[in-house]
Amino acid sequence: MVAVKPGDIYEDVSFHPCLCLGVDETGVVWGISLIDGSYPRETDLYMSGIRLLTIEQAWEWKTKGPERIAAEYKAEHPEAQ
Repeated sequence: MVAVKPGDIYEDVSFHPCLCLGVDETGVVWGISLIDGSYPRETDLYMSGIRLLTIEQAWEWKTKGPERIAAEYKAEHPEAQ
């Protein structure tokens, strides 16, 4: 499980770069999308393989869009489809 804390940038299950605003006692991380501002973007740390992102990666995700990032990820990891 990835250790996520408020202020981190993480990739949610929909391939949105998100600013973490909190993590609850059950392991659910929540934040705001840096793509479209949608909130809350919740992800269960125990059930999902989220990744921490750098600022540069977050900008790349923003400029490419979640659909293209998802397609690239699935091309690299075909078992994830």
